[in-house]
Amino acid sequence: MKYLKYSLYGLGLTLLLAITLIGARSALFLHSESQLDKQIPANQFDAVATLEHNGIKFRDLNKNGQLDTYENPQAELEARIQDLISQMTIAEKVGLMFHTQVDIGPNGSLTEPAKIAPEPAVNLVFEYTLHNNLPRLLVARHINHFNVINSVPAAEMIEWHNTAQAMAEKTRLGIPVSFSSDPRHSYHDAGLATSLKSLNMSQWPEAIGLAALDDPAITEQFGRIANLEYRSVGLRAALHPMADLATEPRWGRTMGTFGEDADLASRHLYAYIQGFQGKQLDDTSVITVTKHFPGGGAVKDGYDTHLYHGRFQAYPGDNFDYHVKPFEAAFAAGSSQIMTAYGVPTGQTDEEVAISYNSWVLTDLLRNKLGFDGVALSDWGVITPRGTYNQYGFMPARAWGVLDLSVKERFVKALDAGIDQFGGEFIVEPLVELVEEGVVAESRINLSVTRILRDKFRLGLFDNPYVSTEDWQQHLKTPDAVALAEQVQRQSQVLLKNTLNSNQVPVLPLQQNIKLYIEGLDADIAANYAHIVQTPEAADFAILRLRTPVEPSQIRSSLMDTMFDSLLPRGDLDFKGEDLAHIRDVMSKVPTVVSIYLERPAVIPEIAEEAAALIANFSITDKAILDVVFGKDSPKGKLPFELPASMAAVESQFEDQPYDSKAPLFPFGFGLSYAQENLSQKVFAAVESVEE
Repeated sequence: MKYLKYSLYGLGLTLLLAITLIGARSALFLHSESQLDKQIPANQFDAVATLEHNGIKFRDLNKNGQLDTYENPQAELEARIQDLISQMTIAEKVGLMFHTQVDIGPNGSLTEPAKIAPEPAVNLVFEYTLHNNLPRLLVARHINHFNVINSVPAAEMIEWHNTAQAMAEKTRLGIPVSFSSDPRHSYHDAGLATSLKSLNMSQWPEAIGLAALDDPAITEQFGRIANLEYRSVGLRAALHPMADLATEPRWGRTMGTFGEDADLASRHLYAYIQGFQGKQLDDTSVITVTKHFPGGGAVKDGYDTHLYHGRFQAYPGDNFDYHVKPFEAAFAAGSSQIMTAYGVPTGQTDEEVAISYNSWVLTDLLRNKLGFDGVALSDWGVITPRGTYNQYGFMPARAWGVLDLSVKERFVKALDAGIDQFGGEFIVEPLVELVEEGVVAESRINLSVTRILRDKFRLGLFDNPYVSTEDWQQHLKTPDAVALAEQVQRQSQVLLKNTLNSNQVPVLPLQQNIKLYIEGLDADIAANYAHIVQTPEAADFAILRLRTPVEPSQIRSSLMDTMFDSLLPRGDLDFKGEDLAHIRDVMSKVPTVVSIYLERPAVIPEIAEEAAALIANFSITDKAILDVVFGKDSPKGKLPFELPASMAAVESQFEDQPYDSKAPLFPFGFGLSYAQENLSQKVFAAVESVEE
């Protein structure tokens, strides 16, 4: 509730300020509506026909009645790419280099071009309507890579996807749309769509839970299941996995990583990518966009690099190469794209600029040393500002180190560094102008477009971009997938403490039908295991469901900082004041089992000392918790990061160094087990039963 309260506070403040500024009709944005947007024909070209030439069936994407090389499913990949590039205008090429977010409309609808409102009074409204206006982006701006940021029922999502593909067919060259998503398989939503709960799909622990269970075969099987569920609703690119190492305990993105150990992360990244992409990229693959190169976990003082005050990555332990190591495993697995980190890698290069502008990182390291030739996608919003943040903008571009450059100069510098595609951006005109003016060579644009089109062709989108409206129910939340996901939720839990009772028997598992006091659990679910009572004094045992503490935002310097600081976990990791006093009061009255969601490593010395039993989890259901507490399954997990003993120990750690907390409360890799080891084969039986 505390976390929710501060999140809602930040969101409310954001909306209040936005409404105030709209009312004032402030000129918030650098770019107003483009001339390209003002007149968009509802049906620019005819729909694509399927024709036949010399026994080859093909989709006549450019509507010329002939078999062009790029339309030929039997032609060589590189020949198809170059033929298409030769037919593209500069604007069409530039549009491919933008990858922005979009919502699915009500009931799976698209806003028709004819219904697009005229230029809005203020550009804040313009940005909102544009981000929710796929036709305008697709037809007028030639953007056709979209990050889907909301969740709707599967049938609506499929209808929306197919409608968008039909609209893409009617553009001049019929280039199909690519849709991407952040993770959709977790039990919890994460802030700002960094993880999106989807009821259409099986629900698993966060990536950190897969690391805790530490069975790469299961991680790969998760990838196969997620691949099928993504493809069933038209998602062909995963804006994950995170190869970042959680070496800074206060960092708010820990739950999306595979922990702080490079070897642990490497073996799970390899398995994860193999599951999503397969042995090679083809029409059964979902692209993985491994992020955030060259590792975004070593953040100064734990602040997130979305924020101006958190813009620095820190390497006091001289451990930069350690953070690159998981990406080498991702490349070995075939990850076809990467996303850059936001931060400035202090002390690593001659130029103290953000990764998206850093040629040493993106060219010397990524391209030349590591040999990566896939798409380098910037994280969201590194180019264009959104208003006035001191002299730089109310919602600044995350152009750390180059905020003094103009938008055009930022495009040039990012391209020179090695960026291929700009995430979260939709202002295409400056880049088109740079090419037309001769500042950016068209050959440089062609290099990025070649990489981008290579993935589209390998996915088979040019030959069939549509999703079946009939068989999706056979692939979404299948009984086998749900059973395996629930099993992994249970077994990924880490047993940290299990004291002996007066009969010298471990407290856990609890016996059925005891009198139980609960906090943080659904009483209706818990009633299936025990008789629920209203006070600790009336109970035989208590179960408290907790999560790592989150501090309220203390940042008030800008709307952007306030919003992100409110929605991402931040601050100290220990329980304080009334919260800690209440937990200790319950534990003093009745033997208490504590289950804590470790979205970040918690500092819990008092709780560990006074709890009768202590279990860590990584985003799971109440049922999964209770199944383990009452012995229907066994916890198998090991800590994927250490739990520090104090905040003083946290503050003395090096941001880039794994497991360097002085005298940790629980070390990396710690985890106890129950005696019922015969249950360990359940997961493997389920793995074998899940087939496409």
